[in-house]
Order: sequence, then C-alpha cells, then structure tokens
Amino acid sequence: MFQATFSLLFPVFPVLPVVFPFNSRLGLTKTIVMFNPLDLMMATDVVNRALNEDLGRGDITSRATVRSGVQARGSFIAKQDLVLAGLEIADLVFGWFDEYIQIESTGADGDEIKADRAFARVAGDAQMLLAAERTALNFLQRLSGVATITRKYVEAVAGTKAKIVDTRKTTPGLRLLEKYAVSVGGGSNHRLGLDDGVLIKDNHLAMAGSIAEAVRRARESTSHLHKIEVEVATLDQVKEALDAKADILLLDNLTPELVRQAAQIVSERERDDRRTLLEASGGINLSNVREYAEAGVDLISIGALTHSAPAVDISFKIRPA
Repeated sequence: MFQATFSLLFPVFPVLPVVFPFNSRLGLTKTIVMFNPLDLMMATDVVNRALNEDLGRGDITSRATVRSGVQARGSFIAKQDLVLAGLEIADLVFGWFDEYIQIESTGADGDEIKADRAFARVAGDAQMLLAAERTALNFLQRLSGVATITRKYVEAVAGTKAKIVDTRKTTPGLRLLEKYAVSVGGGSNHRLGLDDGVLIKDNHLAMAGSIAEAVRRARESTSHLHKIEVEVATLDQVKEALDAKADILLLDNLTPELVRQAAQIVSERERDDRRTLLEASGGINLSNVREYAEAGVDLISIGALTHSAPAVDISFKIRPA
C-alpha cells in the first residue's frame, strides 16, 4: 500500500504519527515522513479553506456541461523539470469530494520529475474531478516550486558543511506547507514561529540597548532548552555577541569576505572547542551562495525559498473512463 506518514516531531506536540493511506493499484510501496506540523488535522483545515474559497456555491460550469455520474480519469503531467511536493495535499483535495477518489502515483514527494512525464493519475466522478482540479494544482504547483528552488540551492552548496534553511517569509496561512516543501527539497527549517526560538534582531537591540543586555534578558526569561541567536551586521558586533555567549550569530548582509573574517574570529576565540554556529543571510542568491558556504558558515537562510519561488508548470488532463 502506498502511504504517507504524517509525523509530529516538534517538541510542543506529542510524537504521534498519523498514517494516511493511499489507494494505489500500481504495486508500489512508499512511506513518506511528512514535516512535523503537517499532520492530518492541520492539512485538512488548509484544504477546507482553499476549497471553500474556490467552490463557493458549486462548480456551475461542470454541472452544466458534464452529465451527473459520468466517470473519468485524469493525469498530472509535469511541463518542466521539477521536484515534486504536495502530492498528499492534492490527494486530500480529491478526497474532500469522495473518499474513494485517491491519487495513484509513480513518484513521491522529493522525487525529481522530468518534463512531459505523467507522474500521477486519479479516477472518479467527472464533475468531482473537475471541481477539485484547480485547487489540487494550486497546491502541487506552489509546493513543488518551493521544493524545486530549494533543491537548486542545496545542490549549489554540496560538498560544504553549510545547510540551506528557510525563514518566516512565507505565504500567510501556508507556512507549514511551505516549510514542508523546503524539507522535501533537501533544505532545513529555521524556526516555525516567534514561539520557536530566540532571534534577537536589530530592532530588539535598539530597544534593549546592547547585545549584552539583550542576551542577558533572553537568558533570564527563556527556557534552558532554547538557543539564543543574535543578528550582527559588523565584525565588532560579532565580537560583542561572542562576549555575550550567544549560541548562534546571524551575519546579516555581510559580504563573503566579511563572513570569512567573522568565521576566523570565532575560530580563533573557540579554537578546537567551537560551539557558536554561524548563519549567513541577506543578499544571497544562486550565483553567490557557494561563496558564502565556502566562507565557513554553518547555515545559510534564504527568504526567496518561500517568498519568491516561482510555481512550476503542471497540467491536469481528463478523459472519459
């Protein structure tokens, strides 16, 4: 049986995986471990809101042109090379209309799909397939777009120690899905929200007065389980943050050369007992991301993974059964 496992890994939730079955007759066996918050309840809520937005009082075009009860088959076709993401969400869309309408796929989220390949099919009531088509495609195209651009960044830094991570610059209401797509593309997730970690940025520093004071307050008021990250924009601030014993330094809008110097400062301070992680962010794109990776950072955060990822081109073709 083709199944996806929705696993809750985030510490504030119990680790209780939800198994979502697929009705596959292709003889495949795949298990997909979904990113932590993408459990069945949350995913269903997102799908419900999307369908309510699109359907309104019903698909009047399909009802007018297609006879009730007519059966059909539909195929999803990649119109470009892409990294697949969102197949389970598309399946939930079709299942909203009829639980027996389920996607059969020759691939899984995270697979690289070549242009012109039909990677999934679905069969059922024609009116239902037509009503579900656009919403299912919206999820597939958007999430696959995020996974595809993420994979390009991950491949660009291959062979270095740097990890590509996302940010909170996500589409409102779709953060959990988009961060899942980043993980499918091979990237890693930064904090999910403001309650997920301490990240002291320039505006926090302006209110606290100094890096030392901001870190001190954060240490006093948060759990010992939380790491403290500080955004720094100069080499002097790098030294201040190290003196304050920040766990992670976010090197904001520094050139690759300044990032290299920052990494050298940390290395000289901590020598063989390096504990402070370095994250580079700002002004980084596919043309220069490897320079930053080779400068010695541990993490490279890219807002464009989610706020600027172009949707990929996927078509859905339906025929009478």
